[in-house]
Amino acid sequence: MPEAASEPVVLYVCTTCRAEGDGDGPRAGARLLAAVENALAAEPVPGLRVEPVECLSVCKRPCTVAVTAPDRWTYVYGDLDPETSAPTLLAGIRLYAGTSDGIVPWRARPEAFRKGVIARIPPRASA
Repeated sequence: MPEAASEPVVLYVCTTCRAEGDGDGPRAGARLLAAVENALAAEPVPGLRVEPVECLSVCKRPCTVAVTAPDRWTYVYGDLDPETSAPTLLAGIRLYAGTSDGIVPWRARPEAFRKGVIARIPPRASA
């Protein structure tokens, strides 16, 4: 496996995602963010920065996140369950963080990453 880059991995969590059945309480996206933060408190992922965002414009596939790092592919994932997806999400991010280019072999990815991928965006070319 290639050596991992030393730059931090960023997880963007859409906090405005609304799941079917969301009532007056926190939206599904905000609940997913809270679940990720709780999971990280119990088992930190070195070099991971979590950032809430107001909208990733994937409203038909809530809950949605984006995973990115400099010089690596960026992935957008959807269809995440706000109550149960945090451990799987963090397991996938640990695999992503262990790569130099962001590409985790297909069979090594958690099932939620294989089925929930919305987009894969190439690294930005250096000027």
